[in-house]
Amino acid sequence: QVQLVESGGGLVQAGGSLRLSCAASGRTFSNYAMGWFRQAPGKEREFVAFISWSGLTTDYTDSAKGRFTISRDNAKNTAYLQMNSLKFEDTAVYYCAADQTWFEGSMKRAHEYDYWGQGTQVTVSS
Repeated sequence: QVQLVESGGGLVQAGGSLRLSCAASGRTFSNYAMGWFRQAPGKEREFVAFISWSGLTTDYTDSAKGRFTISRDNAKNTAYLQMNSLKFEDTAVYYCAADQTWFEGSMKRAHEYDYWGQGTQVTVSS
């Protein structure tokens, strides 16, 4: 089992940047594909970004492309989500998720992940 802890959320003005971190513990981090999801009030949880276990494959939801960057540092057991040019509609609780797989294909559905963090709030003021 792997434990995930997100950090880095906060309040930022539109156009600003935040970097979210997801620290993993408990298992070999490099065996896990990682995803970021978000959930705004009254809305369903939605996919934001994906990175494969190797880091070779990344994928983003359309609204994040060109603004967000997912990365990982296997030596630090941490995944990151760099968010630039933030918009009001990016406001949500952001969750990281992990799945033990060596599959390189993108994983965009929440049910594909076995482990989840507790979430970190991102609030973008307009």
